[in-house]
Amino acid sequence: MRPTRLRTRYALLLALRLATVPVAAIVGSSAALAVDNMNSSDAPDLTSVRAKINAADYRGALAELKVLADTNQHADVYNLMGFSLRKLGDYPAALTFYKKALDFNADHRGAHEYLGELYVETGDLPKAREQLAVLTKLCPQGCEEREDLEKVLAKSAAKAN
Repeated sequence: MRPTRLRTRYALLLALRLATVPVAAIVGSSAALAVDNMNSSDAPDLTSVRAKINAADYRGALAELKVLADTNQHADVYNLMGFSLRKLGDYPAALTFYKKALDFNADHRGAHEYLGELYVETGDLPKAREQLAVLTKLCPQGCEEREDLEKVLAKSAAKAN
């Protein structure tokens, strides 16, 4: 499939998903800071998107990311799309975009962290631990993404006990 058709297909998928996100998912979501602060030299400017995410304006972030995705196939764009969709409660679409981010950059620490968090939120702790294992290999001396996922997993374990 040609890249233009692929971008169009993903943009259409995102538009369809956004049209079906329940309002309750937005009202019930809590503010969260996006850790995705990787600054790739080829990444588009995501300053405005990150500001919207930090303000819990996930719909606004998605609208901006959709426009960026039309012209920029980049792991950071897809990772933040996944993050925003996850915060809106659309786990299937978030999973799609995290995997797409990892297709573009298999070592994207932010995507591994957020994918692990998605698995924790959906109760799939073995898969969440797999993402932690990947982060442990990517940053054996530690990194923010690894530490954040470790905290989420520890909190989940504490709730289970």
